[in-house]
Amino acid sequence: MTKRLEGRLALVTGASKGIGAATAKALAAEGVHVVLTGRDVRALEAVEDEIHEAGGNSTIAPVDLAEPDGIARLASALSGRWDKLDYLVISAAYLPTLTSVTQIDGKQLSQAVTINVLATQSLLANFDPLLKRADGARVIGLTSSVGAAPRAYWAAYGSTKAAFDNILESYAAEIEKISKVRVAVIDPGATRTAMRAKAYPGEDPQTVKPPEAVANRIVELLVNDFTGFHRERVEG
Repeated sequence: MTKRLEGRLALVTGASKGIGAATAKALAAEGVHVVLTGRDVRALEAVEDEIHEAGGNSTIAPVDLAEPDGIARLASALSGRWDKLDYLVISAAYLPTLTSVTQIDGKQLSQAVTINVLATQSLLANFDPLLKRADGARVIGLTSSVGAAPRAYWAAYGSTKAAFDNILESYAAEIEKISKVRVAVIDPGATRTAMRAKAYPGEDPQTVKPPEAVANRIVELLVNDFTGFHRERVEG
């Protein structure tokens, strides 16, 4: 079977579970060498084992995105082994406890800002050179509808996703005329993940789509390509 993205290199954050893990496996199935990053080493190894058992290629690179120099070290390690990066998939995110604005926990909000906003800017800053060396690199950011449409009790998370969207769209506008790098912001919608279960503890997980549905859509988007800033919601 022809692998439609043969020879490409991808970095997937949050690759130890959920949409990140599913996307990493789907990309590997299409011939992409996937660099898996996240904090849980055992979970990353389990994803890597699945990829290798299916005939794919991957490398694990455990990193805590909240560490001050973690992303810089990751970029240095990748640039020492590869001369370009074709795909950057930003899937990692932190969901604070859902609560009213007046009851937001400061430490949790700080963590959300660090992972969802500061780490996103750092990823773009540190991997921009590798992305620009590729022939048409693509950045995929996983967002949430609460970033664009504020909702009661979701302010701590939604505000960071609004900033996340702004950073990615601003970056897309800045590099559009000086490189072939293009950006897509994908809202996965209701998806069967641990984060979803945390937000909706009483929901039957079988009533929402699996992470593989989002992963497959991301792969199709990359295969068919897009020539400008792209935004979409994955229904299902």
